[in-house]
Amino acid sequence: MATANTMEKPFFLTSIGKKYLMGLTGLVWSGFVLGHMAGNLLMFYSADAYNKYGHAITSGAMIYAIETVLVLCLITHVVCAISLTLENRAARGHQRYAMTPNGSKGATLASRTMAIQGSVILAFVILHIATFKYGTYYETTVDGVVMRDLHRLLIEVFQQPGYVVWYLIALVFLGFHLSHGVGSLFQSFGLKNNANEKLIQRLGWAYGLIVAAGFLAQPIYCFVRGA
Repeated sequence: MATANTMEKPFFLTSIGKKYLMGLTGLVWSGFVLGHMAGNLLMFYSADAYNKYGHAITSGAMIYAIETVLVLCLITHVVCAISLTLENRAARGHQRYAMTPNGSKGATLASRTMAIQGSVILAFVILHIATFKYGTYYETTVDGVVMRDLHRLLIEVFQQPGYVVWYLIALVFLGFHLSHGVGSLFQSFGLKNNANEKLIQRLGWAYGLIVAAGFLAQPIYCFVRGA
């Protein structure tokens, strides 16, 4: 029988509530990542187009509101992930040493390494912000407007072999994380069932591949171009 404390526990502090929070915050970041990847592809159109895009998303007061939402979502996502992982380990107890099931009922490589993926991605986000948001400031003028020359910084950074290798590794982890995250998102909201499980899995892999490939195109192009 449930105790009074259990009954009074806020929904978002329960396991189901935390899964909903992870789904919602993951959805926010998934949308942002896809949009950011698409915007970054403007570098293949022209330096001015890329710089105008960068100027548009970083100028004005709206950027502070967007950054606040993204940071809060990231913190919530990480905290919920850690909490659920600890709860699952505690619930399994000695069962963690039992044989892991194979086939569709077994955990996939992506699901088993979610914590590792998340750690690598978090480190990547921090380094990415430090490199491009707070990195070297160059100026350029586009259509009479003085703005930051992010294109020049991009070319400069992605001609460093060490950074390119790190970027490639991190983006592979991101692709795996997103591919599994899409399936988890549908499952958290109760939208995943036996009938659409395969379709959702394919959508997840397609989404993760598209996002990773879009981001990877930048460092590969810049490095080869500078070689």
